[in-house]
Amino acid sequence: MRTKYLVLIVSLGLGLAAITTGSVQAASEQVGEVSTAFRWVGRNDRVVVEAYDDPKVQGITCYVSRARTGGVKGTVGLAEDRAEASIACRQVAATVQFSAKLPLQEDVFTERMSVLFKRLHIVRLVDPKRNTLVYLTYSDKLVDGSPQNSVTAVPVPASSPIPLK
Repeated sequence: MRTKYLVLIVSLGLGLAAITTGSVQAASEQVGEVSTAFRWVGRNDRVVVEAYDDPKVQGITCYVSRARTGGVKGTVGLAEDRAEASIACRQVAATVQFSAKLPLQEDVFTERMSVLFKRLHIVRLVDPKRNTLVYLTYSDKLVDGSPQNSVTAVPVPASSPIPLK
């Protein structure tokens, strides 16, 4: 009985936290996964690869690989995933189109990595001198973030200057 109340309280807290922080929730599509450690109960530990389409830049997709913890906690969504992630963003369409002017730096995607306090971030940086979009991934935690990060860059053709705010 206590477990049901704890899950309800945690779920309500997460919903309230997402609303009050105004965080960007990523809509990812899983491309694939590989198992890295066998678990007797629940899902195995694994590395997943997910695709994230940039919401303001049509034609750019970021692929992020990261560890997912299995076991009982991982299966029910209570495990804390490791902070390491890798990112590769590519132009996946013939042309790149911008739906809005871009700030020089913007948190494009965030996704939780633990029940309460740890999040994965993907930040878009604009390098106007080189007409390039730079994407950085890292994780943060309420008390102590991680210096683990990964970066990738997508040059935009000179015929399509990046519109800046």
